[in-house]
Amino acid sequence: MDLFFYNTLTRKKDLFKPLEKREVKIYSCGPTVYKDATIGNMRTNIFQDTLRRTLEYNGYKLKHVMNITDVGHLVSDADEGEDKMIKSAKEEGKTPLEIAEYYTKKFFNDLDRLNIQRPEIICKATEHIEDMLNYVKKLIENGYAYETSTAIYFDVSKLDEYGILSGINLREQKNGARVEVDKEKKNSYDFALWIKAPENHLMKWESPWGLSYPGWHIECSAMSQKYLGEVFDIHTGGIDLIPTHHENEIAQSKGYSGKIPANYWMHGEYLLINGGKMSKSLGNVYLLQDLVDRGYNPLVYKMFCYTTVYRKKLNFTWEAMDSAKIALERLKEAYQKHLKGEEKIEEKNITEYEEKFHIAINDDLNMPSAMSIAWEVAKETRKSKDFAKLLEKFDTVLGLEISKNEKKEKLPEEIEKLIQERKEARKNKNWEKSDELRDLIQSKGYIVKDTKEDMIVNKM
Repeated sequence: MDLFFYNTLTRKKDLFKPLEKREVKIYSCGPTVYKDATIGNMRTNIFQDTLRRTLEYNGYKLKHVMNITDVGHLVSDADEGEDKMIKSAKEEGKTPLEIAEYYTKKFFNDLDRLNIQRPEIICKATEHIEDMLNYVKKLIENGYAYETSTAIYFDVSKLDEYGILSGINLREQKNGARVEVDKEKKNSYDFALWIKAPENHLMKWESPWGLSYPGWHIECSAMSQKYLGEVFDIHTGGIDLIPTHHENEIAQSKGYSGKIPANYWMHGEYLLINGGKMSKSLGNVYLLQDLVDRGYNPLVYKMFCYTTVYRKKLNFTWEAMDSAKIALERLKEAYQKHLKGEEKIEEKNITEYEEKFHIAINDDLNMPSAMSIAWEVAKETRKSKDFAKLLEKFDTVLGLEISKNEKKEKLPEEIEKLIQERKEARKNKNWEKSDELRDLIQSKGYIVKDTKEDMIVNKM
């Protein structure tokens, strides 16, 4: 069955034709591990998981590479400010590598809770410094890079075209449209490949240009080439990476080999919060743990993400999460009813459902349509193990663990009593007693989270 993906490079749905007959090579931009990943970040990872599962459903073997950015990502895309790792390390009183290890573990824990498959290869930037250095040297040899007193820059004017992914037209850009931090830069859109480190910089390596460290974009070019070759099938990431990171990856690759590194570029859209952007200043930056603390199974969030296709904006509200929670519970209940059913279903009925589901996922990962087919099967009045098996097959793509029975752990009587006491203290505005009871509950191994409406208690 034909498989179609929306390709940012061509700006249309393209028929998928892998470079090799049965193996697909994918590169995904992973996290910069200096802080917690948000549910917005997780939406991108859910889309990438759906892509993996759909390809496997179509019989492909995968070689999927994801990077871990643990150095080189400055706080600004204009090649200025501190490295994000170093900034976070100073704020938390840890070394950059301690910060990286801590947030890397948290990131993969979130992937596991969302039942997201891990890539075949996970590579850290700090473990590929030599690969990046060799890449930069080759760009210099090919005439695509130059040195200033502060950095090695890529010269975008050397390309026949810059902006093929984002649509940026350098000829139409006004001088100074992009901030030029380094006055020695030849063009405002030139970007740093390698940065000469100030004396007090925490992460730096020996190089032909003295103690220095990599720019952000070079790591993905160097590591994708190392593990996947000069050209591979699919490159994925969030939509925010198009005008900077991914555009510059293409530039570097063209300077290195004369080739665009991937044939298909796929991007997940933004997650909105109550119709607006996620922002610290607005206090609406949510982590997966925040959802868990409010009593949601992480897979409820995955269910919620399936209400809109990956390349359209998705609006997060607590009401929508409640609806997704009910929907997931009903889907699991329907599966259990079919599992106990005794009716025999004709093969053609099963095949019809399967074909409709297959068409939906192969149409650029159309999960709302795929879910509608799953619901048709779930709501079948004929109860049959055949339908249960079909839902299990669908779940290899959905990844919702519909066959898994959840046993809600009952809180111990002692904890329930303390919760009621604290609720009474809060009602009476006895904040001192409320704080004491919260600390007591937490000392017994339970997390207490207060909301406007209630108090949520979960085991640590």
